[in-house]
Amino acid sequence: MPAPKAADLAVNALRSVNLGETLRRLTAKPELVVDALHGTPRLAWRTHAVALDAQGNPVARTVITDASSGAQIDAWDSLESVTGDGTSLYSGTVPLETTQSGSTYQLKDPTRGNTYTGDAANKTDLCFFGICFSRAPSTVFTDTDNHWGTGTTSDRATAAVDAQYGTNVTWDYYKNVHGRNGIAGDGKGSYNRVHYGNNYNNAFWDDSCFCMTYGDGDGTTFGPLVALDVAGHEMSHGVTSKTAALTYSGESGGLNEATSDILGTMVEWYAGNASDAGDYLIGEEIVKPGFGQAALRFMDKPSKDGRSADYWSSSVGNLDVHYSSGVANHFAYLLAEGSGPKTINGVSYDSPTYNGASVTGIGRDKVGKIWYRALTVYMTSSTKYSGARTATLNAAKDLYGAGSAEYAAVAAAWSAVNVN
Repeated sequence: MPAPKAADLAVNALRSVNLGETLRRLTAKPELVVDALHGTPRLAWRTHAVALDAQGNPVARTVITDASSGAQIDAWDSLESVTGDGTSLYSGTVPLETTQSGSTYQLKDPTRGNTYTGDAANKTDLCFFGICFSRAPSTVFTDTDNHWGTGTTSDRATAAVDAQYGTNVTWDYYKNVHGRNGIAGDGKGSYNRVHYGNNYNNAFWDDSCFCMTYGDGDGTTFGPLVALDVAGHEMSHGVTSKTAALTYSGESGGLNEATSDILGTMVEWYAGNASDAGDYLIGEEIVKPGFGQAALRFMDKPSKDGRSADYWSSSVGNLDVHYSSGVANHFAYLLAEGSGPKTINGVSYDSPTYNGASVTGIGRDKVGKIWYRALTVYMTSSTKYSGARTATLNAAKDLYGAGSAEYAAVAAAWSAVNVN
């Protein structure tokens, strides 16, 4: 087999592991070697294929092919993964898998589908009616010593550390707890954009770019919106879009938002990070005193924010989805921890019930498994609260049995929020 054919095969191999990416400046240089690592020694082409992806970040793959038959013998990502560390805003000092490229390091994780974090340079997307004509940049962060951030907003890499760490923990939670390999379940990483816009008080997941975007906040209401449970929340919207695809309006929209609150909370608990300990408060790290409350939302009693619903009623679907989500958030808290006053990780909770019944929790790990199975197996785009009750009961039956304490607890927790 001639060298140009080996080069073509290596380029195709690089394209196949970057499926859906537009690759530029593709090059491949074959080298004739003797392969003695895969059985009987034989002549082979070792080809290093490199390119730039749509964001200008390098991608590379080394491919070994039989010089006689052209069969692929082996292949691997040839950008070197190394472990660095970052000092974050909210989660302390955290480990980061990065990519070495020459004498610099990229905030790009080849062990998690090449997930990376880029700087949006305080620019915004140009979008009309849901169609984006241009996007803010996402130039991958680089560093010379693989120690990222200072824990302060004066260093632009600090927010990037939080975003990358949040992506990593969310990836690990879904993979290690639910067996899901990446947000789409295909092993492909997403990417993050930090420093989006000016004083932008939001963070969002966008299916069209398969990416997370974080604003810096205005410093009065919110700080940078890169907290761990925010990352888990927003990326869980991506999981929902690839599974049940819950419509983002009415009761289905409330369930969509609640799914992100519930599973984002599970991500925070999974992390076990002492600097941002697990709790049932949403976004507590990012809110400033000017916000007027301790968190964005409260799962034990959602109405503490003055807007969210504690219990289902026939009008709950008329609420904004961030507030109709309260019914499912309350259900999940009750199912995990039970009703009544208690202190967990130093946070005081006192969860009421609609019917005055006392609910005993089954633990957050089981709640996460039940909700994830209900989402990915039984819920559909039009599922409402009554359907969510059925879906979670089916999931509990699958996981623990129809006569189990877990099945009974699911039924009791839904009744406690007036979903019967």
